[in-house]
Amino acid sequence: MEKKIFVKDLEVKESVSSVFMVKYIALMEAKDGKNYLNVILTDKTGDIEARKWSDAEDTLNNIKKGDFVVVDGKVNYYQNRFQIIIKSIVKIDSEGMNELDFIASSKKPPDEMFDSLIQIVEEVNDVYIKDLLKMMLFDNEIQKRVKKWSAAKTVHHAYQGGLLEHILSCARLANIMAAHYGANSNYVIAGAILHDIGKIYELTDGPMIEYTEEGKLVGHIVKAAELIDRFTYKIQNFPFQVKLHLKHIVLSHHGEVAYGAVQLPMTSEAFLVHFIDLIDSKMNSVMQAKHSDQLTGHWSGYIKHLDRMIFKDELPSFLNHIEVLPEQEDVAQKTKLHKVPKHSDIPLKQNLAEQLKGFRPKE
Repeated sequence: MEKKIFVKDLEVKESVSSVFMVKYIALMEAKDGKNYLNVILTDKTGDIEARKWSDAEDTLNNIKKGDFVVVDGKVNYYQNRFQIIIKSIVKIDSEGMNELDFIASSKKPPDEMFDSLIQIVEEVNDVYIKDLLKMMLFDNEIQKRVKKWSAAKTVHHAYQGGLLEHILSCARLANIMAAHYGANSNYVIAGAILHDIGKIYELTDGPMIEYTEEGKLVGHIVKAAELIDRFTYKIQNFPFQVKLHLKHIVLSHHGEVAYGAVQLPMTSEAFLVHFIDLIDSKMNSVMQAKHSDQLTGHWSGYIKHLDRMIFKDELPSFLNHIEVLPEQEDVAQKTKLHKVPKHSDIPLKQNLAEQLKGFRPKE
């Protein structure tokens, strides 16, 4: 069955009949005590919440997360977001479906991004760090996963190729910010590349991104540190201090223990990698909100993970001086104002006297 209508095309009060993938489905209880079905539908352009108020239990028995479904309903706007009020939802066979219609992916080709990343690695002038990065990135399994994996389940770069897009963006920022702050660019670039590389083992690929057993029990930060140990072991005489500082950058890149950091950043390079990661992840969330929000007008709906709305329009720019037309020039001459002296042009004594004129102390 061909998919013709995508999430980004939906408009309020519009009837919809289209194929979606079920990203989430659960039975909920309404205020009146009756059960309803809460569903999140997805395709390559985004997600939309949907609700079915009747036959909730029967529907839940027939549909699960990851199923392809044909949904008939109407688009509604509720609590600052779009949702579909479902009239009917029917599971269909995945055979003949184009899976790419349902998987969000980076707009940038993975091979091009990878080549750009290797060019940055070539600029690293520490021989041990360069060898480590090249050995790791050219490992067949790692390269294949890095090109394909998402950077997260939700929130930022949560789409196919998002991890590589995030790593490349961070590496580019690393070059600029290390130079600006006089930090060791070799470590900042390496940290930008390695800080999230453990996500290739923390997350699954495919249309439904989930946490793996390793992701739940160990996490990407420790997995990245393990990769550093594994590959530095293969490089003869790899300096212990270099490995130590690379692991510190990875283990501290979340910035605070409360946010998942194993250790607090304690070097300039670790601080930079933490903030580079934060900048790129937040800006990706902002840009996604601007481009995928379905509301008309200047503002997005409320973005939960950013805890705010986002102004979507371009900011005004005035690149040229406004030319004064001849008739406007005449008016300007006739209504010419006298020059107002600057504050600094007024003698101090006069200035103080003017300021104190009419002053009366409080009774």
